[in-house]
Amino acid sequence: MLYPQSNTCRQMTDLSGFWDFRFDPADQGVEQGWGAGFDPGEIIAVPASWNDQFVDWRDYTGVAWYQTTFDLPWGWHGQKIFVRFNAVSYLARVWLNGECLGEHEGGYLPFVFDITDRVKAEGNRLVVRVDGDLAPDRVPPGKLGGLPGAAFPTVNFPDTSYDFFPYCGIQRPVILYTQPPDAITDLTVITELDGTDGVVRVRIERSTPGEAPLTARVTLAGHGAESSTERRIEGTGTEATLIVRDAALWSPDTPNLYDLRVELLRDGAVVDRYTLAIGIRTIAVEGDRLLLNGEPLKLVGFGRHEDFPVVGKGLLPALIVKDYALMRWIGANSFRTSHYPYSEQMMDLADRLGFLVIDETPAVGLFFFEEGLEKRNRLCQQMIREMIDRDKNHPSVIMWSIANEPHTAYLEAREAYYRDLTVVDHPSRPEAVAAFKAQAELVRELDPTRPVTLVSHEGALEEAFEFMDVICLNRYHGWYSLSGQIDHGLERLDAEIELIHRLYPKPFILSEFGTDAIPGHHAQPPEMFSEEYQAEFLTKQIQLTNAKPFVVGQHIWNLCDFKTSQAVHRVGATNYKGIFTRDRRPKLAAHRVRALWHGEDAT
Repeated sequence: MLYPQSNTCRQMTDLSGFWDFRFDPADQGVEQGWGAGFDPGEIIAVPASWNDQFVDWRDYTGVAWYQTTFDLPWGWHGQKIFVRFNAVSYLARVWLNGECLGEHEGGYLPFVFDITDRVKAEGNRLVVRVDGDLAPDRVPPGKLGGLPGAAFPTVNFPDTSYDFFPYCGIQRPVILYTQPPDAITDLTVITELDGTDGVVRVRIERSTPGEAPLTARVTLAGHGAESSTERRIEGTGTEATLIVRDAALWSPDTPNLYDLRVELLRDGAVVDRYTLAIGIRTIAVEGDRLLLNGEPLKLVGFGRHEDFPVVGKGLLPALIVKDYALMRWIGANSFRTSHYPYSEQMMDLADRLGFLVIDETPAVGLFFFEEGLEKRNRLCQQMIREMIDRDKNHPSVIMWSIANEPHTAYLEAREAYYRDLTVVDHPSRPEAVAAFKAQAELVRELDPTRPVTLVSHEGALEEAFEFMDVICLNRYHGWYSLSGQIDHGLERLDAEIELIHRLYPKPFILSEFGTDAIPGHHAQPPEMFSEEYQAEFLTKQIQLTNAKPFVVGQHIWNLCDFKTSQAVHRVGATNYKGIFTRDRRPKLAAHRVRALWHGEDAT
């Protein structure tokens, strides 16, 4: 899943802009032939979520239609032509000139159609039907009427099983691009260290296997070094290995990148070229330590969301720059893509700026009752494949997360655990344990070079921790439990972390912790929802985790306030756990955390 490029062998054009748009609450468009074109009811900006662009449609998560027209740029004749959707939420079906190209399910990963034999030089009509409906058999699931198994389920509106707004639409760019007839179709880069030297292994996949043989020329340049090799391609591809003497390694302190150039040659002439910025680094788990380039690593950072007024989850490059600037100012070195893979532009800047990324699938809020179980498991594996295929070459990606807060434990087991940390035999649903075992095995099959994790809120009841390399726990003692009691919450958190580490002596990350703070609300002594309570809570929890050598990461929830569904515990349909406001202004906690992460007095 190489991102489109423009060079002497390839071209691309972005279809972002104003598209025709029409809501279809009665779901009549397919029957009435809208795939061949429709009379627009609105004009919409692409990319951006549809929910905040119109009056009275904010909470609509049904079916809507997009269309645009385009001509082919000059010089594209004789090339293979594709259309790439970087992210459409949730279910997309696509037509070109009245012919259905296919569909894709899942809201945060790209999909591509070959339109070479369907596209015209002029007057092409591209139509997209988007179904954003919430349903139990989708990932993430929705319309559950509250969390399954809960004694007193709280129903959100819209009815999500997760705590962020279910934005819909074409949320990342739509790109037309070309490939030459003989093309590089995929690259896989693996880096290793041999003393001070870097070892770069490149797997090259090509189109039209079995035709006339080609030569692959691989060149690596940067930091005063250049290395090159050539390999003859027989069949579907080949592998090349390059040695970089005294390599400049990639890390948060020194995010060194090399330029990898791969060319296909026939009779000495270049027929295709692709360039990729790569970092030479290793990531490994050793006992209860996480190692980057053989040295112990500690993650400090955040969970965050792609979320901003009006655009919703739509790609907004200036916001990406701002969020990185805030994280650098505060002293963070990492984040988790909670709770879905972020834009490719966000990932590219992580490489360039030196941020460590836990890359997470959209599998948030899973449950394991029979309704839709087989389909959800299939979708989870599809999304794992798509995420790794897209992000495998980013040096910033140091870990794969296969789910966030799945509901795996039996209710009775959870009640006993929350009462006094009692762990009963077999507390997790066997369907959940089997699903996550299979998913962890799939991750290791696709990418054996990175650790795999699952982010759980079930604590020591999470039997799937057995199959993970790193333990990630979301915990809010002193907020959702032991509410208003920061010190008692610390005691419970301390005991729980030690219990989990005894059961699973692996690297441990406190992957979510925090409290809501209404901007401008103050209290002395600190009380819940005040900026002082949030600042004290985070200070004490950071100090607790700092004292535990096996805790290799602390990710505050959240970088910024964000939009949610409406619920009785969400004032203004907003989660206020950000230490910055939704428009990126710091709260008291931001200054306190900055002092802590810079080794200064946090009082």
